[in-house]
Amino acid sequence: MSSSDLQNNIEKTNNLDNALRPESWDEYIGQKRIKDNLFILLKAAIKRKQSPEHLLFYGPPGLGKTSISFLIAKELGSQIRVSSGPAIEKVGDLASILSNLQDGDILFIDEIHRLNKNIEEVLYPAMESGVLDIVVGKGPSARVVQLSLPQFTLIAATTQVSRISAPLRSRFSGGVHRLEYYSNEEIARILQNSAQKLGLEHIEDSVFMEIAKRSRKTPRRANYLLKRVRDFAEVHGRKIDKTVLEEVFSLLNIDEHGLDNSDLELLKTIEFKYSGGPVGLKTLAASLSEEESTLEEVLEPYLLQEGFIERTARGRQTTAKAKRLLESNLD
Repeated sequence: MSSSDLQNNIEKTNNLDNALRPESWDEYIGQKRIKDNLFILLKAAIKRKQSPEHLLFYGPPGLGKTSISFLIAKELGSQIRVSSGPAIEKVGDLASILSNLQDGDILFIDEIHRLNKNIEEVLYPAMESGVLDIVVGKGPSARVVQLSLPQFTLIAATTQVSRISAPLRSRFSGGVHRLEYYSNEEIARILQNSAQKLGLEHIEDSVFMEIAKRSRKTPRRANYLLKRVRDFAEVHGRKIDKTVLEEVFSLLNIDEHGLDNSDLELLKTIEFKYSGGPVGLKTLAASLSEEESTLEEVLEPYLLQEGFIERTARGRQTTAKAKRLLESNLD
């Protein structure tokens, strides 16, 4: 495959993912408490003809932090500028972004916990006073020049809110909101909307529920599974039904709990290699040849939520539920 073909495939995938995002508040299913709070905040800001106060969303990956940020921009009729903590490597990178904002813009920073402290120092006055402090010169002759910024709203997202410094968290005066896991019923409704956008018709409600049960309670995972089911059905010229689902889940090695090989390997390592734990994160990551952040941000949240593992002061350990699951897999 040529580099241009690869780029085209990446762009098509990104466009498809964006197309599955909710386009209105009515279409954004779940997170009712957050939506109710945002409704008041946004309506008040619109009435005052001001930019809303800065917002921080946190929670496990795939729960809709980016989607809700795009909906806020749409509600306000504002442009949204997107960046991420790892992409902002130098103070100059942030200064360039801030100085190019227009009045009323939304600045969305994903993974904001990965900003370094020097960049945070530049962000504080921008969020609090709407000014950008620029250091001109070096040494004794250096001086600080303040550049006034247009009104803007910073919306930040993170999977690790504890890694955000207290001074930065305190400046999100519009609210710090935790996104919750979705129920299977909510996920099934999201899948019905996604199926319509993908042009999939005549699918029974029970099919959506079976996918929802394996979605790890997250819309992103649910949409991923729906797309794989669609691909399988198209390639084999078959109707999407429970028989097709079983074949796809078998192909992907996803069990009835939504666990895949990575999850099971983690559980097996704790249970069989370390006698059920407790085992430290560093040791566990080394044993699995995985990064600690992958375990903490991707694998552990769902396993903790579903009661397969526990975190203790001495490390991770499996639960009775995990032991029963592993025993059944050995039978």
